[in-house]
Formats: sequence, C-alpha cells, structure tokens
Amino acid sequence: MTNKSFDPEFFFRIACSFESSLVIVALIFGWFADINPFASLHFSEDELAEGIIATLPLILLFYLIQQLPFPAIKKIRELLISTLGPSLNKQHWTDLLILAVVIGFSEEVLFRGFLQPWLENTWNPVTGLVISNLFFALVHAVTPLYAFLAFLIGLYLGIFLEIEGEPKLLIPIIIHSLYDYIAFLIVLRNYRSYL
Repeated sequence: MTNKSFDPEFFFRIACSFESSLVIVALIFGWFADINPFASLHFSEDELAEGIIATLPLILLFYLIQQLPFPAIKKIRELLISTLGPSLNKQHWTDLLILAVVIGFSEEVLFRGFLQPWLENTWNPVTGLVISNLFFALVHAVTPLYAFLAFLIGLYLGIFLEIEGEPKLLIPIIIHSLYDYIAFLIVLRNYRSYL
C-alpha cells in the first residue's frame, strides 16, 4: 500500500494550489458573466451552526456506504485508500483540516458561488441546480458510482445554498469542508489499518 517514492508534502502543496486556483477561475468567469461569486458569502454564527448540523447526515451516509459489501462501493473504498491514503498518511490533522477547508471553500465558490447562480439566471433555479451539479459530478468522476454520489452531494449542497430563500454560501462551504475533513480521517484510518 505504500509508495516509497511518493512525497506527501508535494501532494499537499499541489492539492492546495490547484484547489485555490478554482477561486481565480470563479472570479474570471464571474467577471465575464457579471456574477460576483462572493456575493452570498457572509459570516454568521447561525450559518456556521446550520452548516455543521447539515454535515451530520452526509458523514453518516459516508460511514454507512463504507460498510456496504457491493463491488462498486468496494472499488471506491479501495481507490480512496490507495490514492489518498499515502497522500494523507504523513500529514498532521491540522494539514488535513487546512486541505479540507481549501477544497470546500474553493469548490463552493466556483460551483455554488458562480456556476449555480449563473445557470439559474440563464434558465431557472431547478435547471441551474441540476446542471451545475452535473458539472460537479463530472469533475469528481473517478468511477461512475462516485460521480453519481458527487452529483447527489452537489444537489444537497446546492439546496442548502438557498434553503432559506436568500443564498448563503457559507453553509455549503462549511458542509463541504467538514465532510471532506471527516472523510479524510476515515480514509486515513482505513489506510493505516492495512499497513
């Protein structure tokens, strides 16, 4: 399971840099489309709490899916362990938290801050929600089932963006970041159990 030539620090820097660049992509596309990807991002304790609470069903779902014996689930679990496991193994828990926050923030600014509002303005809210999450699934298409699960999670995040009518980008950012952090810890635990 271990790759002796693999440099986890390099992975961490590249992953953070790549994910951070998505904010620049959102800003550039937003400039052309006259959409500010940060327009609905405001800090509030209520949104923070809503995001934390809304993460719990996803974490439970992730944990339960990990327990299923189906071949497609097993393939995803093994893929995560073999690719992410070595990358995360040498990282401190704070590094994993930083990476999860960078990913959650950057992807949500792009997909929920720019793409979903742009598509909703172009067509309608339902079409914008669905199409933006088809793109979200496409960029997470490591296996067909993984892409489908990413689509469902993207729908969940998109719904929470506008769950109270007025868009609140902090909620999906918190959900995405916390979910990724817990998923990293579970993948890391699974990886270390194979060592």
